Amino acid sequence: MTPSLQGALNGLAEVLHVILRQPHVELPGAAVVRIWAGLKAPKLACLIVEYFFYCRGRPGTEALLEELAEAHWSFMDVYAEAMIARGPTLTPDRTTWTGSMHMVDLPDAQAARVFAFQEPFYRAGVYGEVLVRRWRNALGRTMWDYPGTPGDDRRFLVIGRGKPGVEAARQALEAAQRRWFGEPGHRDGFILRGPLLSDDGAGWLGSALLVQRGDRAAVEAMLAGAPYVQAGLYASVEIHDWQFGGRHQG
Repeated sequence: MTPSLQGALNGLAEVLHVILRQPHVELPGAAVVRIWAGLKAPKLACLIVEYFFYCRGRPGTEALLEELAEAHWSFMDVYAEAMIARGPTLTPDRTTWTGSMHMVDLPDAQAARVFAFQEPFYRAGVYGEVLVRRWRNALGRTMWDYPGTPGDDRRFLVIGRGKPGVEAARQALEAAQRRWFGEPGHRDGFILRGPLLSDDGAGWLGSALLVQRGDRAAVEAMLAGAPYVQAGLYASVEIHDWQFGGRHQG
């Protein structure tokens, strides 16, 4: 890359950063994110941050969900190039929508707020709770890169919320946790996984995993043997039935 082109890209990065920090930015901010995510310059790559979103559905909003579906898809279309994973969570019988999960590359916390709180479902009151956390993509891929097919298996979202004050214990168990997840009976079932992080990316707040297993019992058995679980590092662990989402499901 020539110095002049690198300088121009660096200048554009600074302009986009200022725009995204303006409090009045709503949908235009999402458009800026799309431009930002599409730029491949090395200078910009370090500015992209991975975020995890889980939006828990509010009971009794099914009519709004259907009414606003196209508005939701149109909003998410803006982020297509930045999307790592997406999809709905479901009741255990997999017949009823219970929420939405997204993992997305974004420039900063302001862009994450735009993504979470300018989205049509949120603005209309479809969601009862929204969890927004920085996240790190430990497998370095998207859900569309996952080689497995469902077959008779099912897909699940696991959210482990970490306890405060366990950082020393977590660090001591980090290598053992990786080895456990890397066991032959476990590793091929991971679609994506990674830690939930504090706003500055330095503190561990838990884990978010996407897994494919035969059933919920298999997920529970895998988690039960995980060193973080055995050491009691999580305040709570949620297992949600989940499926690949988007306009073109795979």
